[in-house]
Amino acid sequence: MALTPGTKAPLFTLRRKTASGMSDVSLTDHLGKDIVVLLFVPGAFTHVCTDEFCQLSNGTQEIPGAVVYGVSVDSAYCQEAWGKADGITIPMISDFTHSVTQLYDVVLESLSGMGPASLRAAFVIDKQGTITYSEVTPTTLDMINFDAIRTAVAAVS
Repeated sequence: MALTPGTKAPLFTLRRKTASGMSDVSLTDHLGKDIVVLLFVPGAFTHVCTDEFCQLSNGTQEIPGAVVYGVSVDSAYCQEAWGKADGITIPMISDFTHSVTQLYDVVLESLSGMGPASLRAAFVIDKQGTITYSEVTPTTLDMINFDAIRTAVAAVS
């Protein structure tokens, strides 16, 4: 069962690939400063994941007042290619080792028979590092609830 509101968010450092190279993204860098939204998705280049991240990138579904990261178990190189191919501009971070997916308890045992991935899930983490909103969609084909995420971010802003 995914981590629930009121739980301290597990700390992590994951990798991100941009045109300028690889960099670390760490939750500790945001503590005391930013509200963070983590959006876990099953896999790069899949239609619902692409739709979700494109809606965020093109402004159709903004989450004002928060730093938003997309998380998948794909390599940072795959995520960069996906972003370029589909115009995704939100920062994507690679949980290639599945460690953060496990810490947040959002493991999808098998994505289309290809092995473990992440469930489609969302977490809002306040500036003190506490999860204030947690969502796992009923299936990987369901979209996250952007309205509920915006409400949760506004409540801790």
